[in-house]
Amino acid sequence: MTEILYLAWRYLAFHRVKTTILVTSITLILYLPVGLRVLVDQSSFQLTSRAEATPLIVGTRGSPLELVLNTLYYRADYPGVMSYAEASRVEDSGLARAIPVYVRFRARGYPIVGTTLDYFAFRNLRMAAGRSLTILGDCVLGSRVAAALELEPGDEIISSPESVFDLAGVYPLKMRVAGVLDFSDSADDDAIFVDVKTAWIIDGIGHGHQDLAAPEAVSGVLSREGNRVVANESVVEYNEITPENIDSFHFHGDLSDYPLTAVIAVPPDQRSSTLLQGRYEAAAVETAQIVAPATVMDELLDTVLTVQRFVVAGAVIVGVATFASTALVFLLSLRLRRREIETLFKLGGSRSRVATIMTSEVVVVLMTSVALAAGLTFLTGQFGAAAIRAIMRM
Repeated sequence: MTEILYLAWRYLAFHRVKTTILVTSITLILYLPVGLRVLVDQSSFQLTSRAEATPLIVGTRGSPLELVLNTLYYRADYPGVMSYAEASRVEDSGLARAIPVYVRFRARGYPIVGTTLDYFAFRNLRMAAGRSLTILGDCVLGSRVAAALELEPGDEIISSPESVFDLAGVYPLKMRVAGVLDFSDSADDDAIFVDVKTAWIIDGIGHGHQDLAAPEAVSGVLSREGNRVVANESVVEYNEITPENIDSFHFHGDLSDYPLTAVIAVPPDQRSSTLLQGRYEAAAVETAQIVAPATVMDELLDTVLTVQRFVVAGAVIVGVATFASTALVFLLSLRLRRREIETLFKLGGSRSRVATIMTSEVVVVLMTSVALAAGLTFLTGQFGAAAIRAIMRM
């Protein structure tokens, strides 16, 4: 049997181009349906695990999917804003704890997430270095952000303007890195966290400027009426919050009108969750919506699985065609190898032995393809999750 396998192997090695094409084709046909299934399972877990850990999300009316993706993964388009009054509404209902989220700006390509300290407790995020948010201008980096930008507590990072031509309202803010989060294997590893008030300062709602009562600010004062001072645009606004100027930072307008992109509602039980959803759905005129992230992601995955079925069906059809082509290649090869087969007969080889040599060639090609497809599937299972996370970060 050893000499038969040797002859089969030497034939395949001599015709290496044909063998490589056959092995590659069969390997891909075997791997694609299985590898696709592994990737879909892993992506489903990545999407649903975070969604299932988030009970409810309140946001402005629009696409529920965009709202969920922006709040959970910070990757969707800017979903629009609602007022901070929605957070107060959820909290005042007594049915859920409200965690405000404001995701609009970026710093060096990474999303800036404005929220409160409750968010860290809700996601079970722990500090790997430094401290948490304590004062305006502090930021906490996700583990992958800190590693990619090579930043550590005590360093600084500047927010990016929304547009190169945005000369008013939103201006870059230099933030202090207060701490770095421990690795959590989630979207939080790729985010920069600030207090929601710091995010409002980036938005231009809050700001700090030189003391208008100081002599050097006289040129910037238009008028004074009692305690009311009207200044012009020459007044210097600070783009960094320091111990020396922090007292000058203030906000204009009513807190209830300040913007949020979402509110994470955390009810204590299913009854409270149902009642809270009912209150939003029963409202006659409503500018906000409440969604269950798990339900939204399940609907998305249903679409993904439907597409997967079509892809697998296409792969099966291509597979049948590939195996038919492979069979044709071997049959034509037998016709071309007629003189070689006659020589084997003249050397004393029986029909069964010659047939065994030819069959061994087919078996070697198939077994090699199966082994390679199994190896690719194993690698997909080991590194597929990391690849999915890398794609989601793009």
